[in-house]
Amino acid sequence: MTAEYEYDDLGLVAGLEIHQQLDTATKLFCNCPTALQEPDESSKTISRYLHPTTSELGELDEAALEESQVEREFEYLMYDSTCLVEADDEPPHRVDDEALAVSMEIAQLLDMSVVDQIHVMRKLVIDGSNTSGFQRTMMVATDGEIETSEGPVGVEDLMLEEESAQRLTETESGVRYSLDRLGIPLVEIGTKPDIRSPQQAQEAAERIGMLLRSTGEVRRGLGTIRQDVNVSIAEGARVEIKGVQSLEDIEAIVRNEVGRQAELLEIASELDERDATVGDIQDVTSVFEETDSGVIQGALGDGGKVWAVPLPGFGGLVGREIQPDRRLGTEFSDHAKRHGAGGIFHTDELPAYGVTESEVEALAEAVDLDPAVVGEDTTDAVAIVADDPETAEQAIDAVAKRAETAMDGVPEETRDATEEATTRYLRPLPGAARMYPETDVPPVEPDPETVETPELLTEKTERYQDEFDLDAGLAEQVAYGQRWALFEEAVERGVDATLAAQTVESTITEIRRDGAPVENLTDEHFRDVFALLAEDELAKEGVPNLLSALAENPELSAEAAAEQEDLGSAAEDEVREAVVRVVERNAEQISEEGMAAFSGLMGECMGELRGKADGDVVSDVLREEIGKRAD
Repeated sequence: MTAEYEYDDLGLVAGLEIHQQLDTATKLFCNCPTALQEPDESSKTISRYLHPTTSELGELDEAALEESQVEREFEYLMYDSTCLVEADDEPPHRVDDEALAVSMEIAQLLDMSVVDQIHVMRKLVIDGSNTSGFQRTMMVATDGEIETSEGPVGVEDLMLEEESAQRLTETESGVRYSLDRLGIPLVEIGTKPDIRSPQQAQEAAERIGMLLRSTGEVRRGLGTIRQDVNVSIAEGARVEIKGVQSLEDIEAIVRNEVGRQAELLEIASELDERDATVGDIQDVTSVFEETDSGVIQGALGDGGKVWAVPLPGFGGLVGREIQPDRRLGTEFSDHAKRHGAGGIFHTDELPAYGVTESEVEALAEAVDLDPAVVGEDTTDAVAIVADDPETAEQAIDAVAKRAETAMDGVPEETRDATEEATTRYLRPLPGAARMYPETDVPPVEPDPETVETPELLTEKTERYQDEFDLDAGLAEQVAYGQRWALFEEAVERGVDATLAAQTVESTITEIRRDGAPVENLTDEHFRDVFALLAEDELAKEGVPNLLSALAENPELSAEAAAEQEDLGSAAEDEVREAVVRVVERNAEQISEEGMAAFSGLMGECMGELRGKADGDVVSDVLREEIGKRAD
C-alpha cells in the first residue's frame, strides 16, 4: 500500500509525544548512577507479580485491567549500584535538582511557561516496566509552541518522569527486566493536535529533537529518545502509536496509519452493507482430530483445543490488506497473541498450512455456516485458534471482540510501531483512572530564573561559520555532534579550528571505518591530543594514528601513546634528512620530470616521516630539494 491521501479531505489530526532521556549524573529519585550495565554484570535478581489498583474515584483503568488478565512473573536483574528505591523497598527521595534544571532549560527553548508548583503523580503501569507498578511523573511547564513550514504547532505540556526498566527477554513464566535504566530522568513533551500531514509530523519531531540536543544535556544513541504519535482521521478514532525509535520513520508511520484507518472504514461500510455479524465462539476440536496441520497437531497433542468464531459477512475482508503486509486478520491475530496464543487461522487463507479443503467444509458446518459461502471469494468467514484449552478460549474471545469493533470502524487503542513503519495492537488507550498523587515526594517550587536559555544548534552552526570560518557542512557536523564542547576548548587553546573540527568529526569516522574501537576514547583523550597539537608536540598528520592508538590502548596517556607510536613532532633537521633520502632514491625520476615529480614524492616523504611532520613543512622542504636537483 503506497497510496497518497488528501489529508485535508480525510481530516487528519496528529500530535507527538517525545520522550528524551536526560544526561544527568544520578537518577530522578535516588542517588544511583545513570550508567547502563551489561546483564552479565548483574549480582542478583528479584521477582514481582503486579496487579491493578483503583484510582482515587474508585475507577479501574481499562489498559491496566487487560494487562492483568495475563498472569506473569516479572524478574528484575539487580547490580552492585541498585538501591532500595529502585527495588521498591524504600520511598523515593526528593526530585533531582539537575534533572529539574535541564527540564526548565528545555521549557524555555519551547517557549513554555513553568508551573508555580510541581506535584509528583503516580501513573499506573503493570506491564512490569517498573517494580512499583506505577511510574512517577510531574508536570513542569505548559503552553509552548514550535514553528514548522506548514504553520505553528502548539506544545501542550512538558513532563519530567522516571525512565522504565529495560525489557530484556521473555521467560517461561513472564518477562525479564534490567534495573540499570529504571529511574533515569526523562522528559516527555506533548504537542497539541495541530499536525495536519505526515511531513509536518516529521518536521515537528525534528525541530523538537534539535531543541533538546541544543541543551547539551540529553543522552544520545539508540533507545535514548522515543517518539509516540497520536493519529486520527475525521471518521476514524484516536490511536496512540508507541515506541517510534527513529525520527525518519515518523512520516511513513503517520501515512500508514492514515491508510489503515481509511481501509478499516471501508471494511466497516462493506460489513454494514452485508449485514455482517459475529457468531458465538465454539469448540471445534473434533473437526481437526485427524489433521495434517503441524500447528494444530502440536496443540492437540499437548491436550489442547481448537476454538472457532463464525464471521458471517466477513468473507474476503479478513484477508484484506490494511497496512503494508498486514491485514484485518493480522489485527485479529494481534489480539489473540495478547492472550498467549501463537496466532490464528482464518478461512480467507484456508485451505493452507496443512488444513485441507474438506476440513474447511467441516469447520463451516460445525459453526452452522454454509460451506459454499465460506472463503476468500465468498461472503462468510471463520477464525480459529488452536492452543491449550484456557488460552485458546481466551484468545478466540478476543478475536470475536475485535471482529465486533471492525463493524464499527476504527477502535481507539494503543499500538506498537514496527521496524517496517507499520503498527500492531498493543493495548486499549489508557484513561484518567491510571493517575493518582504520589504521597512520598513533597511538592517542588521551581525557579526558572536560575537557568539560562541554551544556544540553539542552528545558531551554533552559524556562529562556527562566522567566528571560526568553518565551511557550512563541517560547522553543522560539529554543532550537531556530541563533541562540540571539546572543539571549542581546542580552539581556545590555540588549535586551528578546521583541524579541531575535523578531529572530533571526520577523523573519528575514518578511523572507525578502519576498525578502531572509537567508543573507548574519552574526553580526556581528546583534550590530551589537542594539548600536544597546541604545544607543537604533534603534527596534524599524526592525529589519526594517535587516536587509533589510544582507542586500542585507552589506558595510555596521549603523550605515552605518541611516544609508543613514534609520533612526536619531527625537528626541521629530521624532516630535511627524511626528504633528502626520498629525493636521492628517486634522483632519476627528478632528473626526467623535474617539479612534476613532486606529487608522487610527497606521499613517499609523508610515509617516511610516519605522521611526525606537518604537511606544509614537508612540502616546502621537498620543493626546495627538488629545485636543487632540477637546476
